[in-house]
Amino acid sequence: MPSVAVLIPALNEEKAIAKVLAAIPPGLAGEVVVVDNGSTDRTAEVARRQGARVVGEPRRGYGQACQSGLAALAPAEIVVFLDGDFSDFPEEMPALLAPILKNEADLVIGSRVLGRPERGALLPQQRLGNALATWLIRLLFGVRYTDLGPFRAIRADSLARLRMQDRSYGWTVEMQVKAARAGLRVAEVPVRYRRRVGVSKISGTLAGTCKAGYRIITTILRYRRGWDP
Repeated sequence: MPSVAVLIPALNEEKAIAKVLAAIPPGLAGEVVVVDNGSTDRTAEVARRQGARVVGEPRRGYGQACQSGLAALAPAEIVVFLDGDFSDFPEEMPALLAPILKNEADLVIGSRVLGRPERGALLPQQRLGNALATWLIRLLFGVRYTDLGPFRAIRADSLARLRMQDRSYGWTVEMQVKAARAGLRVAEVPVRYRRRVGVSKISGTLAGTCKAGYRIITTILRYRRGWDP
């Protein structure tokens, strides 16, 4: 089986991170890296106790945490991205990896829309934002997505081709838009989704929702016009 690394950006997830790590199927990943994105609680300590390697990245931003985690990873053939708030179901990782292992896909998105989100797990602003962003991608790039979900797996060589740039909320949509531009084989698999532990830093606040929405839409438009930051 190809080597798999799991990357988990985390900001103040002390109450959730142990649950996330414990739910990763044993023996599936050669390395699990938690990127502590400037937490003010015991996230890093709890993650280390659970057996993860912790990378510190004090510069805030989801994309920044992902970039720093990737730079720290040992070589692996597949990278899985997973949130640290226990909203995803890490035990569904084999289903996420299956299309890649069957050589049917280069990038696999865990779709919460196609899956079974727990009541109240996907807030109205998340559903609206997903619908708008995926409609815009289909209109401008001709690729159909149902979700921008963070739970995803990608071949490491395909990820390197994308030359990811975003340091904040636009990371996931940048990956999907660039995958469309690069002609990568992309699959979506249904995944479950539950209410996160704690309050979301993005959808849980008006400011976070507005910033994320603006970043996502401008990222889609930027790459449609062929701009590279």
